[in-house]
Amino acid sequence: MPYIKKTSGKRGPVKRKLAEEFAPGEVLTDTSKKEWKLGLPIGQGGFGCLYLADVNSSKSVGSDAPYVIKVEPSQNGPLFTELKFYMRAAKPEQIQKWTSSHKLKYLGVPKYWGSGLHQKNGNSYRFMVMDRFGKDLQKIYEENAKQFAHKTVLKLSLRILDILEYIHEHEYVHGDIKASNLLLSYKNLNQVYLVDYGLAYRYCPEGVHKKYKEDPKRCHDGTIEYTSIDAHKGVAPSRRGDLEILGYCMIHWLSGHLPWEDNLKDPNYVRDSKIRYSENITDLMNKCFPETEKPGEIAKYMEKVKLLSYEEKPLYQHFREILLQGLKAIGQRDDGVLDLSFSENGDLQTKPVQKKKRKAAAAATTEESTGTDVENVESPRKKRSACCNSEATQMLKKRSPKSTRPRKRVQK
Repeated sequence: MPYIKKTSGKRGPVKRKLAEEFAPGEVLTDTSKKEWKLGLPIGQGGFGCLYLADVNSSKSVGSDAPYVIKVEPSQNGPLFTELKFYMRAAKPEQIQKWTSSHKLKYLGVPKYWGSGLHQKNGNSYRFMVMDRFGKDLQKIYEENAKQFAHKTVLKLSLRILDILEYIHEHEYVHGDIKASNLLLSYKNLNQVYLVDYGLAYRYCPEGVHKKYKEDPKRCHDGTIEYTSIDAHKGVAPSRRGDLEILGYCMIHWLSGHLPWEDNLKDPNYVRDSKIRYSENITDLMNKCFPETEKPGEIAKYMEKVKLLSYEEKPLYQHFREILLQGLKAIGQRDDGVLDLSFSENGDLQTKPVQKKKRKAAAAATTEESTGTDVENVESPRKKRSACCNSEATQMLKKRSPKSTRPRKRVQK
């Protein structure tokens, strides 16, 4: 692929070819020979297009389609990275088996339904079939004046622990947990799914854990405000890193603040702040909750994460028990209800803190979203290109300025 030349004479990033838009009714055949029919496009970004989709039939694909298909020119490659994760760890039968054996009501890992190559007008396209999802939690968080209720934070985190245990047991870590990567089910507002496996890392291939090694070329991978101390040091992601990231998310969702937010443009400052506060969790709680009762269960959670070694397998149930005790302390229980308000037509209703409840007629219409940002496993990771920023294309979204991406992919 040609490079874009800069004034310095150095070669810039590779130009990516945009996917052409397919007409509704186009039929794609996956590697298992199953046919899928495209509906209307619901988003287009720098890597590809996202379409409503359903199993091929004589009927056209309606607005209530249960699937989406992401399509991109095959030479671009970004979709291939996530395909590796989905094909290894997200087959419907794998997820169903785990859900049953662990007695879960559901597991918030998107299911892989198929993929393949499609030829059109002399061009080759890669596609993947995914579940359709609803609104992302970042938008709900912002509608709630950037603060979630205590019970909501704990219930969300319990479901995320379920997800992390599953992907960890399947040799992967996520590396980029945050509200914008958590999507509600399209039909059930009490179910949340962790998406965007563009940073998913196979930390334990064939049961052999990667060794701790600091790499200056990979420093600060992930989303800067949440990423782990290990990632700040250029160490490959691990299970303890995922749990640490979740801890920062809990604090942010509950308090609306993280101590290093005032200087996110300086990753070394953020790293040093996290290291300093990890050595004194009490100071972290005092800084984030200066005028309110400190959430003791989150402090206890962070203390326990701090004690994990790089290669250590977390005792997930111990972390769950800490959060369950937190729920009990505020008179709540893990009943599976996320307590996110919604209007009669199923759209989420905004409910700002310390503001009057808006009238149902003024509720913003919820756009749908799904899919995942993806990158090529065989090529160095690049920073995300500008993508469609609508909710309907959450997974094609453009990264915010606060988010940094890996400069180079670690060998799988």
